[in-house]
Amino acid sequence: MDHVAVLALFDRNMREGAQPDGPGARVERVGRVVRQVAAEHGWNGIVWSDLDEASADEAIAEQIAYYTGLGREFEWKLYGHDLPVDLGERLRAAGFTPEPEETLMIAEVADLTLDVEPPEGIRFLPVTDRAGVDLVADVHEKAFGTDSSRLRHQLLARLRDEPDTVVAVVALAGDEPVSAARMELVPGTRFAGLWGGGTVESWRGRGIYRALVAHRARAAVERGYRYLQVDAMATSRPILERLGFTPLTITQPHVYQP
Repeated sequence: MDHVAVLALFDRNMREGAQPDGPGARVERVGRVVRQVAAEHGWNGIVWSDLDEASADEAIAEQIAYYTGLGREFEWKLYGHDLPVDLGERLRAAGFTPEPEETLMIAEVADLTLDVEPPEGIRFLPVTDRAGVDLVADVHEKAFGTDSSRLRHQLLARLRDEPDTVVAVVALAGDEPVSAARMELVPGTRFAGLWGGGTVESWRGRGIYRALVAHRARAAVERGYRYLQVDAMATSRPILERLGFTPLTITQPHVYQP
């Protein structure tokens, strides 16, 4: 895989050419910034920018004013290769709060190890309705210790209105949900994104996460996608590297609260 070329393709398809990530959201291209605007339960933020030292501060101020006028918290999704090189410092100086760094990892599906099955006693349940969404949200809250009301709303809306753009699955031990994950598909591009892979603490280290990655990768192959993309936390990066994913850059959310 040509790392430079694939990263450039990712920027062009998934950031500069971003599509709304769910029903009720819209993507706006304003000057040298691409942003998403969504309702209360959706994701609001900057997905791409083409700034320099002369234009960065003004663009930051414009986005703060815009989202503040909407009464929306928003995220500036900063990547390690974004310019100017001190963009992160400028965001923090403007009042953004940085969140933990993640690694953008991409794999060509044809190069992945896909013959990975769930560990003994675990079965995968496709998520297609409200009951399944509730299981995913419950696992998320236990695995990450965060409120899952936004995830619950967004996933249910996508399954209802745009079912061809998402694949979600929950891992069950008997009837107990112990892990869950989803894959978001972007029509017209070569990329599918892996999101939300989380396992409750007592079930970690048994190979469930690895099997969920392989499960979604097989689904991507069936749908004709060439690349899989993950924003990986430090805990999942080694697993993904063993499966065949390559780290391309760092990404770090910066959040602004009006």
